[in-house]
Amino acid sequence: MKSNLLTRGVLMAAASTLAITLSACGSDDSGDTAASADTSSSMESSEAPETSAEPMSDEPFGAGCSAVPTEGEGSFTGMTDDPVATAASNNPALSTLVQAVTAANLGDTLNTTDDITVLAPANPAFEAVPADALNGLLADTAQLTSVLTYHVIPGRLTPDQLAGTFTTLNGGDVTIEGSGENFTISGDQTVVGQEASVICGNVQTANATVYIIDQVLNPAGM
Repeated sequence: MKSNLLTRGVLMAAASTLAITLSACGSDDSGDTAASADTSSSMESSEAPETSAEPMSDEPFGAGCSAVPTEGEGSFTGMTDDPVATAASNNPALSTLVQAVTAANLGDTLNTTDDITVLAPANPAFEAVPADALNGLLADTAQLTSVLTYHVIPGRLTPDQLAGTFTTLNGGDVTIEGSGENFTISGDQTVVGQEASVICGNVQTANATVYIIDQVLNPAGM
């Protein structure tokens, strides 16, 4: 009887010890799993998501662009194939400028000059000039040539390069202020004394970058 009781006591003690050991192992495994999950989560959260900078648009910009045809040779797409004077002649928004260029016999000069920037007055810019003054300008070839070449800058200027002071084909300097899609030219550089704004910019032709403006510029001393 004593032998049986002793044996039973040993077995119960062994079973109790085994249960405690298994419980401890299970607790450790759970802790390790949680720690591993926490570490993985921490590593994932510390990794910043990859981002890519959006390229700047090279499309024309400005409220005045709505006056440009959407199809045909006078559209933005159509103008890219032609030199600047020809491209302007296909654009009804620039019809008065084309008339002035023709009167000054500057069409060939503008078409054959490589890499220029043209500050092109839209029709309303010429309409802002008193009729007698405009007619007098159109009739005076020398003065008209001086005025028109004051709107032409050597080199193609991107919007990022447009702000600054530049020497024009006229030989005089023009100063453009602004950034982004907002550019102005002070009133003391315009025929009617009012500030000019770029209303449709970054228009491409075969040999020029065009910025359509809402005033006619005037060289100093004229």
